[in-house]
Amino acid sequence: MPAPDPVDGDEHTETETRALLAELGTTMIATGQPVQEIEEELAEVSAHLGYPDVQSAVGPTGLMLTLTPGGPATFRAAPPGLRLHQSADVRVVRHRLLTDQLTLREARDELAAAMRRPLQRPSWLVALAWPVLATGIALILQPGWANVAAAAVGALIVLALVQLAERFEVVKALLPTLAAFAVSLVVFGAANAGLLEGPLRTVLPSIAVLLPGALVVNGMSELAAGHMQAGSARLAYGLAQLGLFALGLLMATALLRVPTSTMVNLRVDDIGWFAAPVGLVLVGASICLMEGVPLRLQGWVLLVLALAFGAQVAGQQLGTVALGGFCGAIAASLGASIVELRHPLLPRLVLFLPAFWLLVPGSLGLVGVTELAAGHESVTDVALGLLGVAIAISLGLLVGSAVGRALRGRFAAPVDPASPRPA
Repeated sequence: MPAPDPVDGDEHTETETRALLAELGTTMIATGQPVQEIEEELAEVSAHLGYPDVQSAVGPTGLMLTLTPGGPATFRAAPPGLRLHQSADVRVVRHRLLTDQLTLREARDELAAAMRRPLQRPSWLVALAWPVLATGIALILQPGWANVAAAAVGALIVLALVQLAERFEVVKALLPTLAAFAVSLVVFGAANAGLLEGPLRTVLPSIAVLLPGALVVNGMSELAAGHMQAGSARLAYGLAQLGLFALGLLMATALLRVPTSTMVNLRVDDIGWFAAPVGLVLVGASICLMEGVPLRLQGWVLLVLALAFGAQVAGQQLGTVALGGFCGAIAASLGASIVELRHPLLPRLVLFLPAFWLLVPGSLGLVGVTELAAGHESVTDVALGLLGVAIAISLGLLVGSAVGRALRGRFAAPVDPASPRPA
């Protein structure tokens, strides 16, 4: 048989490389990374594979990519969001590509396997993690015995609605409003009966896992990095979701005829100083259960979570909520980057996201929107408060990731340029 045309072989390799990078990029979108980080990391992989002139346009729902200016381009839509155990696999694939441990075909097969990999946890254990997570957040946000119990009950209601949303499209579309409405009925009903105080902050732990805090902050960080289309789209979607949650809460309070004096940002502290450390452990353990975080990562997740929480509390003590969010975001992003630098197979994103969720910017926004509707705050105060916290956390993420990249460039082991490239 005649030998294959080398030009055809080059074209085949280029096509395979472009398809691999498109698959890698869209799975990274599904992990929740900001688009500026995805573009930088795709460029790093592409340069290592022999295509340093790659150009990509990444958005929240897909990407366009070409290996050479004016060359063929590929568009690929992003899959649904991935759990953290799948995100860990995606990160490992990227690392193995950079260290020449995978061929192009093997890398695509590994990505496909990561997308299909199920959660290796019993369903009853995953269900148990929902009230445990709500209990942990309540111990931090609203540490009262009755409030913690109400948050756990509310989490079970939210879990039931989430399972219904997987079966019925109408429930999925109305999930934010239905969840906030159902939980608010229970919590504000208990407050009307005199069973608890501070119901507004008690609602938050039960629905915190659904709140769009990550959307708002990622949108702000993308805008700050110059990605106007992705940032504005993500920010608008997050604020719309926040409005749907507030609508459900206000519908419940109107139905129960809750007086506006009850809808204030009141913190209850009946448990004592140990509530926050216990809550921190519960939050970390429950997220690891819900997201299938591998056992080898769980200790590191708790470490980064503790660093972020400590920095957030210190910032709040020294200044404001916004300063706490800024310090917490730096600690989470930089701490995860340092761990990944020392242990490259421990993915930074998986270590960082649980700490990011603990910053609960969406919770603060929901409190502000609700107080606005109740007449306790002005539009300007609510808008400035929400944007201030979101901007502070976004800047913290940018600072932490920039310092992390500088450390990787300074201390990471270089890849031998003479090593063979995957085919």
